[in-house]
Amino acid sequence: MPPVAVDERGTTLYKLLYNVRTQPIEFLGDSLDALQRFPRSARRNAGFELDKVQRGLDPDDWKPMKTVGAGVNEIRVRDAAGAFRVIYVARLADAIFVLHCFKKKSQRTPAGDIEVARGRYRQLIWRYR
Repeated sequence: MPPVAVDERGTTLYKLLYNVRTQPIEFLGDSLDALQRFPRSARRNAGFELDKVQRGLDPDDWKPMKTVGAGVNEIRVRDAAGAFRVIYVARLADAIFVLHCFKKKSQRTPAGDIEVARGRYRQLIWRYR
């Protein structure tokens, strides 16, 4: 991949040169704050994975989250500081919606985290009806 440069408007020249269309990301609830609390390396990895999703690609490590809703996926970030998750949906309207971000502390995804994502998904579906 060629080096990425930024013009005076903040648009990456890579996107201009290669005509890469990206979808905007909308963070629901406190998901942006939660993502910003990740350790730097985990936050950076999550950002790279979300960038892939914006460009229409699959993240390196992900799985569908059918328990949350149709079209909902989970990005799995493993880091020296632990396991981190970003739950998102990319099949609605013209944006990627990040429903929930959290640090995973056990093998199973806690029911509380699933419920947070499920509630935000329901609100999102209601908004786009």
